[in-house]
Amino acid sequence: MTNRALVTGAEGFIGSHMVSFLQSKGWHVIGSHLAALPRFAGKLPNVCFVPCDLRNGQRVSQIVHEYQPTHIFHFAAQSLPTVSWADPTTTFESNIMGSLHIFEAVRHMRRRPVVVSACSSAEYGHVPESAIPVKENQSLKPLHPYGISKVCLDLLAREYFLDYKIPAVNVRLFNTTGPGKTSDAPSDFVRQLVAIRKGKQSPVIEVGNLRPRRAFLDVKDTVRGFYLAAAKGKRGESYNLCATRTYKMSELLNTAIRLSGVKAQVRQVARLMRPSDERIIFGSTEKMRKDTGWKPLMSLEHTLKSMLDYWNGVS
Repeated sequence: MTNRALVTGAEGFIGSHMVSFLQSKGWHVIGSHLAALPRFAGKLPNVCFVPCDLRNGQRVSQIVHEYQPTHIFHFAAQSLPTVSWADPTTTFESNIMGSLHIFEAVRHMRRRPVVVSACSSAEYGHVPESAIPVKENQSLKPLHPYGISKVCLDLLAREYFLDYKIPAVNVRLFNTTGPGKTSDAPSDFVRQLVAIRKGKQSPVIEVGNLRPRRAFLDVKDTVRGFYLAAAKGKRGESYNLCATRTYKMSELLNTAIRLSGVKAQVRQVARLMRPSDERIIFGSTEKMRKDTGWKPLMSLEHTLKSMLDYWNGVS
């Protein structure tokens, strides 16, 4: 039987990479989208895209039963903490009720697909330095509505596994970046460097706090992690997915500057400073490695170079 995947949020950063990855493996892929179609829509064989607002339970059920996926990779979400503070209602409707509609639709299928859900390191909230790298058994104490919504997804998936034997696996994502990513520090650095190289920006890079340490995982390693979680992850379990070392933001910036070949002044600006920044965000991937054999393959330099190439081509 040919593997057939439904990828929710297929127009998003990770979702679009997941679609391409599965298609390259010979899978049939159905990508559900709320906003505009991905750039490659219509260019990949065995891939089709269907509009779907996950808040519409009838539509979700219709798609699941029409396409009968063997796997569901669930990425669709309102994923910005800042937006979740401003509009918690829409965040909960999209992330909690939308996820519930997926599990309810799957519950009524004769052959139930493996459901791999994109959960988040935001579920942990502030973690004491003594508990870093954070493990999956750390208390879940999210700090914003977005984090709360992902705890709900985590618990929903586990409950539907226990009550209805749906083969669910949760992946708690830490910082992920790569070509096409926006709204994170690496993409901001790279986009400014490309703009300077093209003469569209004066040779000054504006930055926020460069002291925190972050572990940025390449999106290629991310989608491979989801793939292995589907194939080998223990059903009903949650797994951290994170890079295996941290870098100071200043190190990351200096590497991007070196790779770009651009000479630029670095200027710290108030509007990019946050009221508070965790000194370090870092997750243990020991459980993921042990159960699935996953390990990251992409270096930071590879990731930044691929991002420079991407933005050089589209900006």
